[in-house]
Amino acid sequence: MHVSPRMAFGGLTVVSLGLLGAGLALGEWFRLQPCYWCNFQRLIYLVLAFVGLCGILKPAWAKSWSLLAAAVAAGGVFSAGKQSWMQFAPEEAIECGFGDPTLVERVVDWLGNVWPSMFMVTGLCKEKDWVFLGLSLANWSALCFLSLAVFFVWFHRATRADGLRSR
Repeated sequence: MHVSPRMAFGGLTVVSLGLLGAGLALGEWFRLQPCYWCNFQRLIYLVLAFVGLCGILKPAWAKSWSLLAAAVAAGGVFSAGKQSWMQFAPEEAIECGFGDPTLVERVVDWLGNVWPSMFMVTGLCKEKDWVFLGLSLANWSALCFLSLAVFFVWFHRATRADGLRSR
């Protein structure tokens, strides 16, 4: 199966922005309150969309962009996994925003000041407000990030060292 770099990175951009939009829409429809890890995942989806745009504009660097996309998506797996763990074992987790702020909390707080409608923290990380097919929004996000990471690892390996022709 051949996937051109522009198709792969265009798909990454559309999927990332689509997942971000779906999360925002679900939040509005169900009155979900985003926490630090929710908002950090929003940032990761935006970074993935940016990497996708870079891949569209510079398809000759497909191997580098695909490696970066896989790494960023793996970071998304970690962040959604961390939130999923907090929801699964709330008695063992320290709630975000309590105690000394972590790097994630500092970044999200700064982004909340810059772009409050996207990054303002109003919820708690341990809360599982929305469940579909037995999985929380954080669980679904982890699966989406994992799918993107696996795809871009595969794409990186399938991309010839000299780059694919852009179609």
